[in-house]
Order: sequence, then C-alpha cells, then structure tokens
Amino acid sequence: MIIVMKNNTTDEHIAKLSAWLNERYGVHANPIYGTGTTILAVVGDTASVDQDALLRDPHVERINKVQEPFKLANRRMHPDDTIVDIAGVKVGGNKLVVMAGPCSVESEEQIVDVAKHVQAAGATILRGGAWKPRSSPYSFQGLKAEGLELLTKARAATGLPIVTEITNPRHIELFLGKCDCFQVGARNMQNFELLKELGQTNIPVLLKRGFANTLEEFLMSAEYLMAGGNENVILCERGIRTYETYTRNTLDISAVPALKRMSHLPVIVDPSHAGGIYWMVEPLAKAAVAAGADGLMIEVHNDPARALSDGAQSLTYTHFERAMDSLRAVANAVGREI
Repeated sequence: MIIVMKNNTTDEHIAKLSAWLNERYGVHANPIYGTGTTILAVVGDTASVDQDALLRDPHVERINKVQEPFKLANRRMHPDDTIVDIAGVKVGGNKLVVMAGPCSVESEEQIVDVAKHVQAAGATILRGGAWKPRSSPYSFQGLKAEGLELLTKARAATGLPIVTEITNPRHIELFLGKCDCFQVGARNMQNFELLKELGQTNIPVLLKRGFANTLEEFLMSAEYLMAGGNENVILCERGIRTYETYTRNTLDISAVPALKRMSHLPVIVDPSHAGGIYWMVEPLAKAAVAAGADGLMIEVHNDPARALSDGAQSLTYTHFERAMDSLRAVANAVGREI
C-alpha cells in the first residue's frame, strides 16, 4: 500500500501516522521523500487497514494498492532511483561502475597485481572470490579466510573497495571489516536464511539472479534483504539457462530495462558469466551499457590460461584495457560515463 501525502505534511505528522498504523494494524510504514512528494510505503498485512479512515486524515492525498508481491523493491514505492554507496563508490546515477578482478583469489601477488591493473584501466571496485561455490566438489573451492585477508591487502595497496561472495550466514562476522559489499551468487539467490541475516546488516549486497528464476522471484529475494532493514541492494543479471549450449548462459538483456521499470534498485550486468567465453565479454558488456545498466562486473586475470577457476571467460590486462575504451564510447553515446 502506498499513502501519498500532501506537500505541506510535516515530519512530525508523518511520524505520528506511521506509529498509529503500526499500533493499530501491525504494519510498518516507511516514509520516502521524493522531489516535491512524500509517500508512506506500507508493508505487512495491509488487508485490514481501513482506507476510509486514512483518507479522513487531511494530510493524505490518496492511497494506491501495490498488487505485486515485492513492495519495498517496487518502483511505485520509491519513484526515484536508489543510489547504493560502496565505500564511497556510488552505484546508480549517470556514472557507470565497473567491478573487475579474478574469479578466485589465488595468492597475494596475484590479487594485488590484478587490482593495480584494473584500477589503472578504470575499474573502481575490486571483485574476487575467497569462498567459491562450484558445481563439482572436486573443483577449487577458494582460499576461504586466507582469501579474505589477501583481498584486504589488495584494498590497502589500491584503495579499491571489495565485493566478494558469501555463501554461509555463519561467516558474516568473519567478513565484517574485510568486505565492502557482500555478493550473493546465483546459486544462493533463494538461500532465504542467508538473505535474512544479510538484511540485518547495513553493508551493501550485490544480489545475482538465479539462472532459472523469473524477474519477480529475483525481486522477491531482494525483498528479503530490504524487509530486514538493508536497503542497499544492487541487482545483477548474469545470464539464465536456456536450451543453448554454445555459451555458458544466455544473457537476458531485456532484464535490464525490465528491472529498471519494475524496481528503483540499481542494475548491473555480469557479461563474463553470461557468455563464459572471453571474446564475448566485450560485446555483451557493450549491449548492457546500451540497454541502461548501471554497471558491469568483469572477470580479469593476470594469466587466464593458468587460472584456478573460470579462466576461459577471464580477460587479460590488454583485453580489459581495450574493452574499457570501447565501453566509454558506448556510454557516451547513451548519455552516460564510465
């Protein structure tokens, strides 16, 4: 339910109305201040709320029902775009963000070297996996806690904020102070216990779409995070599973404008996992920028041929530099910048 307030409504009145709604009906009213308009986004069991009583409040302009099951992530609840701040780097808005780095942290020398090179090429956030959920139990699973420590060394050497994947809610304490943005991978998009726990933090969460999930299911996972109080959520399209076997996944480019219409949350694209082949990364990234994505997550490795995971889709330093130059031209063509 959306309660649109009149322009002259004071903060004090909004606070009193919110408290009354919670006391009387057990629902939570979240005030959202837009340009010239303030709305109360009401979540919970709103069926029992007496709309006629609300409309008798002289400060209430109108009431709109939200039919979709996702409320807090809904564009109608929050008409303005959300900007998520990752340690000073803004995700959303006119400037696109590029997160780059290896699939897995392999050594201090490797992650520091990659961090320095991607930063020099224009990336503003370092990605790297410490815990790596893999399809095979025999594949490299990451350096785990040691990998987190190595990421912090790369952050100290470059100043780049860190985004890294978390798979277990019991690890949250371990990540604190060593991670600027939690990544929830495609396999854990519906790990609701993990989402609930991350929702209790105020650390940004990059949520990847599951490879067989609808956009509504994707946004409902974001809703779990936001319902816990964490509104710093970034959506990531990383390809879905189709009948096509040539590529690793099929990039759903239509998800970008669709999600931007359905939700106020920033949307980025991971072209590396979508294509799964290094020479596809640049054209897919260009398509994502042209479609309106707020950023990109790109895998870069110092020696892809010897990478311990996902070497086939990782860019070399030279390829990444060239891709960044091309992406700047596309961004400029659509009125954005990198």
